[in-house]
Amino acid sequence: MFSKFAKISPVVWGILAALVIIGVVFYAITRNKKNWNARMLANASLCIALAFILSYVRLYKMPQGGSITLASMLPIFMFAYAYGVGPGMLVGMAYGILQFIQDAYFVHPVELLLDYPLAFAMLGLAGLSSKFNGKWNFIPGIILGSFGRFLCAFLAGVIFFASSTPEGQSPIVYAIVYNGTYLIPETIICLVLASIPQIRSAAKKMALQA
Repeated sequence: MFSKFAKISPVVWGILAALVIIGVVFYAITRNKKNWNARMLANASLCIALAFILSYVRLYKMPQGGSITLASMLPIFMFAYAYGVGPGMLVGMAYGILQFIQDAYFVHPVELLLDYPLAFAMLGLAGLSSKFNGKWNFIPGIILGSFGRFLCAFLAGVIFFASSTPEGQSPIVYAIVYNGTYLIPETIICLVLASIPQIRSAAKKMALQA
């Protein structure tokens, strides 16, 4: 019975993974409906613009995509923290499309979905910060959003970039190491900046105005 799963092509697995993630994004968006007033639209535009500008400040660029930037994910995290998972995913998805326009590199349409709109939509998971109590409740949301993006990048790596794996190394291990090389430092930068009182206060002020 299990031998039939081995015959499924990586592309099919990629399509299935993308459909599952799309379903998660759709559920989050429809479950957490908010009326997009002028303030919310302005904050969304500002956060996307700021994230896009920060994405050009690259501390290191990986050879097959992915960069360590000056906390380019942080504005999206702040928006999701203020307005919730659904709106955060929509804004993250819009930012992911801009990221694709910026680099415009993909090997398959499903890989494009996983690496750009869906991966950045996962940043909206930072909206779950409201479930945590305490002074530092913004921090778990950043970790969750970063892990969501990592998961999408990991799936794309295992399914569509297995041929790039060094000889003798597992594609799974290679995908973890490759994506962790830039996403872990990127997340740490976001966490360090989010610990600054002024930035934390700005995120909370946006949340109070939501």
